[in-house]
Amino acid sequence: MTDVPLLKIDGLVKHFSLHRPLINRMMDRSPPNVVRAVDGVSLEIPRGQTLSLVGESGCGKSTVARLIMGLQAPTGGTIRLDGQPLTPARSPAQRRRMQMIFQDPYASLNPRWRVARIIAEPMRTHGLITDARALRAEVDRLLEFVGLSATDGDRFPHEFSGGQRQRISIARAISTKPEFLVCDEPTSALDVSVQAQILNLMRQMQRELGLTYLFISHDLAVVNFISDRIGVMYLGRL
Repeated sequence: MTDVPLLKIDGLVKHFSLHRPLINRMMDRSPPNVVRAVDGVSLEIPRGQTLSLVGESGCGKSTVARLIMGLQAPTGGTIRLDGQPLTPARSPAQRRRMQMIFQDPYASLNPRWRVARIIAEPMRTHGLITDARALRAEVDRLLEFVGLSATDGDRFPHEFSGGQRQRISIARAISTKPEFLVCDEPTSALDVSVQAQILNLMRQMQRELGLTYLFISHDLAVVNFISDRIGVMYLGRL
């Protein structure tokens, strides 16, 4: 077992410019307004553990998640996965090792695709399985692993409840056999009883698959249940 944390962030910064009309800035001679969404965040997550980020809306939690996943480019700072620096232009191997579970299970699934195609797409994109029959067999296995039926692969997302859709999102996220998952409020849109089911599934996955989580939430009860360590964000800082 290596002592290098699976994920390490040093001095992560993300600023957004609020552009006023040019004529106004020329008349006022004022500098552009800057929102410091993430302002020097440093953290590390040991392999197999869960670090949760909590804080009020707008404190920068989800921006940290998007920066880690390469969905936005940082203004400054470094992000390392298993000791290797990550740039916004991630290699396919780096992208395969990191996946994300999004907040809204209604918006994160393509409504025009059947579930089997949704789950198979990451494996097909990364070239993990090329044979069509083997690909469908792996999709069926993933559906059953997250508590659904293999026959559910032939249905569309709108035919499922919110909790079932989130299980589909989880199956898609683990289809590339990642080591690290960013979970951006994955239970906030679900009923309390369904939240418990999804959280228990995530803990089971962590035990069986050795996953490492960055879990983002504003629900302290959820965070207390799932976390090894907790970081509190406020105004872009940890």
